[in-house]
Amino acid sequence: MKRVFLLSPARTGGERAQLIFNPKAGFELARRLQRGEAAPIAEIFSFLSGLYFRGKVTYAAAFMKPPARVPGALVITSNRGLLPVETPITLEELRAFAAVDVDHLEDLFKGPLKRDALALSDHLPKRSEVVLLGSISTLKYTATLLEAFGERLKFPTAFVGRGDMSRGGLLLRAVASGKELEYAPVLGAVLKGKRPERLGPIDPTLRALYNKVMRSQASDVKRY
Repeated sequence: MKRVFLLSPARTGGERAQLIFNPKAGFELARRLQRGEAAPIAEIFSFLSGLYFRGKVTYAAAFMKPPARVPGALVITSNRGLLPVETPITLEELRAFAAVDVDHLEDLFKGPLKRDALALSDHLPKRSEVVLLGSISTLKYTATLLEAFGERLKFPTAFVGRGDMSRGGLLLRAVASGKELEYAPVLGAVLKGKRPERLGPIDPTLRALYNKVMRSQASDVKRY
């Protein structure tokens, strides 16, 4: 079955975003953007969101099965709809993201998202699934996405009851083990549940993947 992943956005108005916007920032990503260069949205959002977004990008790359000429992983944005994870973003475009609320009642968010979701739906076969790697407990994404995809919109059932860091760890474990998570339709799903048990000990393969991700994250920022 063909499969495309939608990645919920990172927060673009928080403290880590202010590090990027700071003209005195000393780390590489900020310096590149301050010089007027662009960086892939996945790289920027991974810096902003840390382990959770890195987990989403890594997981999507491992398990996506898109049709020909359709991106396998797209990021939900606040004002530009759905963007492939490799889309280059400038500092000014990041500022524009921060100026729009991610809210199903905000037309500047809902309009582009609905446009791109409907376009994506038209390019997917009927027997396909669109997996949302993000929260389904609010309407901010799901209200619009359900209009476009209906029962094809799914989510990892193991996400229910977990926080962002736990979800990021869960996704990396799945990649390390090569075992894809189970999905269920968002339509009619139980949106909230009791907190699941803590993730168990990390095996050597998973530890190596964790270390790689965390080294990348640590190298992003220099204290100043």
